[in-house]
Amino acid sequence: MRNIDVLLTMDSVTGDGPLGEIRDGAVAFAGDRIAWVGRSVDAPDAPEVISARGSVGLPGLIDCHTHAVWAGSRSDEFLRRLRGEPYDEILRAAGGILSTVRATRAASEDALVELATSRLVRMRERGVTTVEIKSGYGLAPEPELRMLRAARRAAERAGVHVVRTFLGGHAVPAEHRTDRAAYVRQIVDEQIPLVAGEAELIDVYVDRGAFTLEEGEVILRAGRKAGLRTRIHAEQVAHTGAAAMGARLGALSADHLERIDDEGIAAMAAAGCVAVLLPGALISLRDTPPPVARMRNAGIPFAVATDLNPGTSPVDDLWLCASLACLTMGLTVEESLRGITVVAARALGLTDRGRLAPGLLADLVCLEPPPGEPPSAAGLVQYWSGGRVRHRFFEGAVS
Repeated sequence: MRNIDVLLTMDSVTGDGPLGEIRDGAVAFAGDRIAWVGRSVDAPDAPEVISARGSVGLPGLIDCHTHAVWAGSRSDEFLRRLRGEPYDEILRAAGGILSTVRATRAASEDALVELATSRLVRMRERGVTTVEIKSGYGLAPEPELRMLRAARRAAERAGVHVVRTFLGGHAVPAEHRTDRAAYVRQIVDEQIPLVAGEAELIDVYVDRGAFTLEEGEVILRAGRKAGLRTRIHAEQVAHTGAAAMGARLGALSADHLERIDDEGIAAMAAAGCVAVLLPGALISLRDTPPPVARMRNAGIPFAVATDLNPGTSPVDDLWLCASLACLTMGLTVEESLRGITVVAARALGLTDRGRLAPGLLADLVCLEPPPGEPPSAAGLVQYWSGGRVRHRFFEGAVS
């Protein structure tokens, strides 16, 4: 691939500045890996050359927080929230997550695969090559396993990489409302041993109306003992101390963070924990943004994700979220673009993608800017939904 007007490698060794920029750049592949990156004038001879004149190139996008496997609709909840009903009250009344649990439990694995494949294809068409998918709408051993299998099968059909996260600690199911401790024991004793071979990560939702700090720590410790790397939903609806607890346990990321405090910020910074920002949920819930400036000053890196789900963030466009992260949360263009590539990879514990450098996975997307716009990083983020995908390479092959 040659003649890329603006190549954003996200690698400061390969290119210039925080985006690793190369003007008139080129990338050479060898199988599913990057063999060479640099200026087109210096590019090695290749048996096949594709010109990307007039485009911006960057690593395949990484959506590091989604709930893309589910069945059912929550449009009724949308109407209730428009009328002013708080989300945590909807959840306590067996709505929200629990309504999706009922529909997902009732769906076959094949039906879940079909639905998830359609969602992943839409994301792929925007330049996404890696998607994290959480379980958490099964809330029982077999349904949780079925969701993770569906995520794996959908990835194969859609032509994207999927990182699977076990989220049995998403909500307390209706049948355990009067005995929360029994459900935590089920997660630890039954769900985690069953799903550990189908998941790479474990997450837990610690918040008002979800799990307590103590319950969340028990679940994460059990997952870590089973070989799963940890992440955490933290400080979204109420401050709980979840971000500090997750950082103490070595969590790769803490996600949401609208109500994080200085102690949580310091703990995340000391642990190198990524802050995953989710503007879709922020806007859908009409919430206040996280304290981005304080986190930036502490040195915490930002990832940006869609949080695709049927209730509180029904958005599958990662470019739109990159734009909204700047407009609603105060990220810079550079932070936003790194947040959907190299920092998103870090939030998932991935070291083989998110940058364009020799030896890394050959995932590359070249985008044509909106009409009249010159190829630039700022133009991709300024225009909601970015540019039009001209070329997408997945493991070195055009897709």
